[in-house]
Amino acid sequence: MKIIKSLFLFICISGFAQSKVGTIDIDVVLSQMPELAGLQKQVEDYAKELDAGFDKKMANYNTLVKAYTDSEAGFTETIKKQKQEEIIASENDLGKYQQNGSKLINIKRDELAGPLYKKIGVALEKVAQAERYTQVLQINETIVYLDNGYDLTLKVLKELGIEVKPE
Repeated sequence: MKIIKSLFLFICISGFAQSKVGTIDIDVVLSQMPELAGLQKQVEDYAKELDAGFDKKMANYNTLVKAYTDSEAGFTETIKKQKQEEIIASENDLGKYQQNGSKLINIKRDELAGPLYKKIGVALEKVAQAERYTQVLQINETIVYLDNGYDLTLKVLKELGIEVKPE
């Protein structure tokens, strides 16, 4: 009898403890935010700065190579080796700079987007609390079924004061 009462209590509690789950497409919200254009401009400007730095390093490399080829005949073996090492070091520096460029751009983009994601998070929290959602999931490829009635994307955009044109 105790087991039946415990089971009945568990069923009653789990019936009352049902959660309300919603979804949001953060990428859609972010793409609609007017601040995104400014963020993209800042990232482009940063990429141009990196390109300018690369161009300087490339010019330095070309100068080293030209100086070496123009004067190679007059160099001693020791000086040739030293100049070749300078050219190799410059090549390696160019390679590292190029590899790190895309990483640095991604870091800058993430750094600049942080406040936008925080703003979305605050709006999402307001919508979720107002509509009593206990969980909100990010829409991605892993969701196999979605009832659009639980999608909070448009409500969060509205909370942010962004008007979305129907498609």
